[in-house]
Amino acid sequence: MRITILAIGTRGDVQPCLALGLGLQRTGHTVRFAAADDLQTFVGDWGLEFFPLGINMHQLQETVAGQRLLETGGNVFSGLRQMVRLFWPFLEHMLDSTWQACQGAQAIIFSTLGIGAYHVAEKLGVPCAWALIVPAFTRTRAFPSLVAPALPLGGAYNWLTHVFFEQFTQQVAGRFVNRWRRERLNLPPLPLHRWPYATLHGQPVPRLYSYSPLVIPKPADWDAHAHVTGYWFLDHPPDWQPPAALVDFLAAGPPPVYVGFGSLMPAHTERTTALVLEALRRSGQRGLLAQGWGALQQSELPDDVLMLQAAPHDWLFPRMRAVVHHGGAGTTAAGLRAGVPSVVVPFGADQPFWGRTVHQLGVGPRPIPYKSLTVQRLAEAIHIATSDQALRQRAAALGKQLRSEDGVTQAVKIVEQYLA
Repeated sequence: MRITILAIGTRGDVQPCLALGLGLQRTGHTVRFAAADDLQTFVGDWGLEFFPLGINMHQLQETVAGQRLLETGGNVFSGLRQMVRLFWPFLEHMLDSTWQACQGAQAIIFSTLGIGAYHVAEKLGVPCAWALIVPAFTRTRAFPSLVAPALPLGGAYNWLTHVFFEQFTQQVAGRFVNRWRRERLNLPPLPLHRWPYATLHGQPVPRLYSYSPLVIPKPADWDAHAHVTGYWFLDHPPDWQPPAALVDFLAAGPPPVYVGFGSLMPAHTERTTALVLEALRRSGQRGLLAQGWGALQQSELPDDVLMLQAAPHDWLFPRMRAVVHHGGAGTTAAGLRAGVPSVVVPFGADQPFWGRTVHQLGVGPRPIPYKSLTVQRLAEAIHIATSDQALRQRAAALGKQLRSEDGVTQAVKIVEQYLA
């Protein structure tokens, strides 16, 4: 079957969908992978057909709206407003690109931000499925929506936060999407007062959650079409070799502490680097700084700290004493799978949720919001992550369990059941 996968986001958002695409390809399906233009080389190296959506996530984050989104922290309303401002100018272009990417598809799978694919699937008369890296878009009393504060107000509050997020999404984007449906797809508008994405062609739309039930169990009040499959991991290519400088650094002393903020580019990079270096010094740990897109930069480093451009997390993290990161879904998953403690420094979006989850699992200290990050707080968190033996044992035990799961195979089976 010809399947188009629409994956909108940074590399951490896209990589699980790429793992799913490769799993579908291994079972005989033809997969077209549509994503941001700056991920073309990354996707192409894995052999999938790539369709560029005409957006560049790196450049989006450099805009004023992109920088303000990073600075919202856990402020739900500010974060939602900045998310809308970031993507609104590109929304019509993304919808048109989605239509083009799905031509000839017999089924469509779309990521969290790719709801345009739902409307295209309606027009083409083909089935679709939602691939989600976070527990969103299915109401539950078990926990609040990712965009809402975690308050001890019970199941009714939790349920209403999901309703609020659905209504907010519809009110913000629904009118624009309805105009696009009429003008581009010749489809009738959808009601703005209710969530329309639960069914299509008279059938439920399956939601595939690409995380482990060991990390977030499936709530008892979720329906049968919401599937928690296990993580969709993409291991490093077999021909990848670590840089000689990295191998030498790892061999020169005890395991270091990894510090990296993924694709994020916070302001005041020099100040952030100085803060991280001082926290490592105070905690008495060697450090490995991931440069990423330039979030951590400094030309002169102490002998016990190495700057690394990039390395696959599945190879790198098991060799670390602990990992300090932004709490993106993909990086959090890699840290949990490696079996080492995580110190989460969330910026916004879903990252505070993953920071709380890591702490509630007992495999990392309390998260430190980036806006509240200080040398003392980071040094104390690193000390806990590297010295608390009970915490370290829990992290190792959870990692062993996660490494035994095969979420991609489970997800492929579910997709094929729906397609059949």
